[in-house]
Amino acid sequence: MQNQNIKKSIYILPNLFTSMNLFCGFYSITAAIQSRFVDAAIAILIGGVFDFLDGKIARATNTTSKFGVEYDSLADLITFGLAPALLMFLWVLESAGRPGWSAAFLFAICGALRLARFNTSSSSSIDFEGLPIPAAAAMNVSVVLLFSRLEISPEPFKLIILVLMFGLSFCMVSSFKYKSCKKVSVFKSMKFNRLVGLILILVAIATEPSILLFVVFSIYVISGPVATLVYQKYSKRDKAAPADKGV
Repeated sequence: MQNQNIKKSIYILPNLFTSMNLFCGFYSITAAIQSRFVDAAIAILIGGVFDFLDGKIARATNTTSKFGVEYDSLADLITFGLAPALLMFLWVLESAGRPGWSAAFLFAICGALRLARFNTSSSSSIDFEGLPIPAAAAMNVSVVLLFSRLEISPEPFKLIILVLMFGLSFCMVSSFKYKSCKKVSVFKSMKFNRLVGLILILVAIATEPSILLFVVFSIYVISGPVATLVYQKYSKRDKAAPADKGV
């Protein structure tokens, strides 16, 4: 009986982190409605931390479950789909009229499709097919924080942000390959040089978080199309090589 109680208590922990992720999404929505856009952006980033930890904790404690997977997806849809779409719409896209709300809605629905495809995928690859929805949300958030840090009005860049929203939506439902963090573990030992490197990265981000987060997430978003194009190029070259040798 005692072991069963311990096991049940362990299951609460990852779902509690998922609940905190969902809370961050809800808080972001309320903050965006009140025009507190920086607070809304930061809440989404914090939600991303909880989303990263809930899966790691579930796997580390061997408490993964179908319920946890479904609950995590629902929380992700709110925090990384609906919340950033509403944030970008109220921040700058509302004045764009129909294209503005279309871009925001497309982002939300492509995020839902991305989550559905991920949950039903039987692929054993450690890479992601399509841009993960937390990364797409983080890209939007980093734009808001960058403009706030530089004290720039987003209105003159409305068209660029509109294109960004459409581009992120496409990347989420595309077949671009993105590196995942599945191998990263916070509960296992790591080499000393990797620990030092991680600390240096965190210190650099802490120095100028708005600018460096924008750079990091921009590189990650672009890495998918670039890696896919490079892979296709070399694949075609490898297929053509035997034919050339036979001539």
